[in-house]
Amino acid sequence: MTMSVEQLWSLPETALVGAYAEARRRYTEKKFERDTLRARLEWMRAKLFVNTSGGVTERRMAVDVSEELARKGQEVREMTRDLDMLKIDVDVIDTMIRLRGAHGAPPIHADETAESPAEPEGE
Repeated sequence: MTMSVEQLWSLPETALVGAYAEARRRYTEKKFERDTLRARLEWMRAKLFVNTSGGVTERRMAVDVSEELARKGQEVREMTRDLDMLKIDVDVIDTMIRLRGAHGAPPIHADETAESPAEPEGE
């Protein structure tokens, strides 16, 4: 995070909302990048599996021992860690907005339209 919690708390509301929007934008871009890389990795695994000769066991072994695929898999795991850190930034700013009484992302509630249980009748 580029700012401490104390700095976020002292920001004006408009700047705080701007920081939230920027953090969400970075998170979304990074998530798209990670998901794209993950899909490419799966495509490369499938392509290697199909192009390798032998039975299913030999093909799976070829995919599992591929250094290139292992390296790409490590990149995806590292991107997932970075993505988790960005998500924490978004959540901290959202919490800060809510604590200050501004409206952040709409809260997720269970079905509030459900009726409360019937009260027992008096004597």
